Amino acid sequence: MKNVKKKKGRLFRILLIEILLVVILMICFKVYDFMHRMNYNDSDDSNIVQNEIDNADIEEYRNIAIFGVDSRANALEKSTHSDTIIIASINNKTKDIKLASIYRDTYVNIPDNGFTKINAAYFKGGYSLALTTINTNFDLDVKEYVTVNFSAVVNMVDLLGGIELDITDSELKYLNGYVRSLNKINGTDVAGLSSSGTQVVNGTQATAYARIRYTTGGDFKRAERQRIVVSKIFEKLKSSKLSTIDTVLNEILPQVSTNLKPLEILSLAKDILSYNLSDQTGFPFEKDAHTYNRVSYVFPIDLEANVSKLHKFLFGTFNYIPSQTVQGYSSEIEAIRIQ
Repeated sequence: MKNVKKKKGRLFRILLIEILLVVILMICFKVYDFMHRMNYNDSDDSNIVQNEIDNADIEEYRNIAIFGVDSRANALEKSTHSDTIIIASINNKTKDIKLASIYRDTYVNIPDNGFTKINAAYFKGGYSLALTTINTNFDLDVKEYVTVNFSAVVNMVDLLGGIELDITDSELKYLNGYVRSLNKINGTDVAGLSSSGTQVVNGTQATAYARIRYTTGGDFKRAERQRIVVSKIFEKLKSSKLSTIDTVLNEILPQVSTNLKPLEILSLAKDILSYNLSDQTGFPFEKDAHTYNRVSYVFPIDLEANVSKLHKFLFGTFNYIPSQTVQGYSSEIEAIRIQ
């Protein structure tokens, strides 16, 4: 009797080991599949620079930069401006996520290139220079990025069955104009919207909405629309089946450039139900938009104070004292702003 029990126990353990091996093989296959589907690029990680940051709170967060590139040819990495710049800050303990849009015309110092618009950093040096510019101007520690193009957003929203947006009367005509523009880029024939109001929109319509900048509020309002679209996609993903999420990843990853490793992407996807989009904002908080040398910029009004407020928003840090680098940039920007 004892020998029979031992034999059954041994067979049970062997079965568990076999099941475990199958699961491991499936995970390995998925990782291998992701590696060959996605545009994984960590070639310039060693060139990412950050300031000496005196803020222990920041270590409790994972910060990822989301770039939406302004490329009519759907390019991801070369000779393209970052039309969208969003910092997604994830609290490692609570899983709360905060989004901060950096206005693309923000006047900053791009290392080795001087003061200009922040969206030029991606054009001049790809993701590493863009992340370095973000880190050195705002005392952040962003080392991970995700870059998407027009078609990636279009396809993701379509795969999720659309998202619900509230379209105003003033937004409607511009949205339909961008729909026509996106049709030319992507070789599609998607119809515009016939009326304003709250409604489910498809991928092309959602992307067109995120590009509107000619209504009241200009580029500031556009950055808000972009955060709305990101939020809606995130909420739709949270309520989707794992099979749908897997389909989205398989279809979208070839249209994404990132230095996130496949296992990290799988981990983020696995924990999606635990995440909560808790707050969002635009940066700089205090700003002055005007023309300088015939170019339109968004000047931070006291960059130093703006960075302190950003650390409070993202990390809950009160009375953060920016680095000497940020203090120096702040003085230089203010001297130009008040000319």
